[in-house]
Order: sequence, then structure tokens, then C-alpha cells
Amino acid sequence: MSSAPGFASSSFAADIARQAARILIEVRAVNLRPEEPFIFTSGRASPVYVDCRRLVSFPRARKRLMRLGAETLARAAGVEAFDYVAGGETAGIPFAAWLSDELMLPMLYVRKKPKGFGRNAQIEGDFPPGARVLLVEDLATDGGSKLVFVNALRAAEAKVAHAFVVFHYGIFPEGIARLTKEGVTLHALATWADVVDAAESDGLLAKEAIAEIRAYLKDPDGWSLAHGGKVPAEA
Repeated sequence: MSSAPGFASSSFAADIARQAARILIEVRAVNLRPEEPFIFTSGRASPVYVDCRRLVSFPRARKRLMRLGAETLARAAGVEAFDYVAGGETAGIPFAAWLSDELMLPMLYVRKKPKGFGRNAQIEGDFPPGARVLLVEDLATDGGSKLVFVNALRAAEAKVAHAFVVFHYGIFPEGIARLTKEGVTLHALATWADVVDAAESDGLLAKEAIAEIRAYLKDPDGWSLAHGGKVPAEA
């Protein structure tokens, strides 16, 4: 697992990262498209993209990942650290459902903004003031979108100190810094560095693909600007 701030560095974490990376490669959640870069919501261009949504069609793979997630959270935060699990709209909702089942905790989900009719709710589900809520999403790039959900939960009097994702790009330290500044620790099973290491050691991706990923990881901002993307002002 990445040694960037916010990530544990240990043999346990490294083993978790290797397992998660291999699963993501096995289910073909790892996508490489240097000739037609992916454009993130932030405007960044990237030759690589992890599509965790594919896991909805692989029950054995996702079950294993959720068990790894539960083990990671227990070690990092504690077995009884949370009262509820909340999924961020929309990709985080199925992962929150699976993880809440693994952790034996009730679930909530958080909209990006109030739905605009009826109760005008931004958070679906019921929880008391002061409840300790774990925010769950599928992945994180620079981490900025997580704060939208964190702020919504906190406005509803929940306590949010931890967020969990299956995959974190691990190359935008400013995102970790923003979350840390807001009192949120981000937990992830694997990063791009872990995927490259697993792919290289096990021969799971072509050498050309690995070289392209490494070039991007070395200078993501430069790669983005050179391929029609942007670098967010806050970076």
C-alpha cells in the first residue's frame, strides 16, 4: 500500500494492497487509454482509470474486497469505531451496502445535494445526533468530492472522522492534506503504485502498459496538461 500520508506502512497493509490490486486487475477494472485520455470531473486528463463499478457483477471478488476493507478498518480505527456506514451518491451506495453488511452496521446514503422535493432530504436513512458515521465511496482521485458528503453528514450532526474507498489514486497529496485538515482519515485498499507493482511482479499487464502508467504517475500534472487536461487551481 502507498506510504503517502494517511496510509499505513506495514506488512499487513502491503499484503492487503497486493490482494486488492490483483482482484481489480482480474475483473478488468483497470483501464488504460493513453491515446484517448480519460477526463476526470476535476478536469484532469489521465491515461488510466479504475472502474470499481464492474465489481457489482463479481460477487466473489467484491466479497473478498469487503472483508479486506473490514480488516483494514478494524486495525486502523477499531472494531467498534462506527455506528453507521454511509454511501456517497451514486457509486458509493453499493459499496456501503456490502461493507455495512460485513461490519454488521446500519446503512445510510448521502446525496450530492438535496433532492429538491418531498422532504428535500440530502441524507437517506435514520440516525441520531452524534452518530459515528463511516463515509464509503468506490474510489478517490484527489479526494475533494469526499468533503461534500462529509459536510452534509456533519450538518446533520453526525460525527465523521473516517472515509473508506476500495481504490485511491495515491498521487495527489493535496487531496489527502485537505481531508486531514478537515479531520478525516482516508482508508484505501490499493493505489496505482500497488496495481503497477502487482501487475509487474505477476506479469498481469503488458510492459508497454506498465511503462505508460509509470510515466503518468511520475508527473500526473504534466501528463494532464500535455494531453488536453487541466490541473485544478487548488492543486
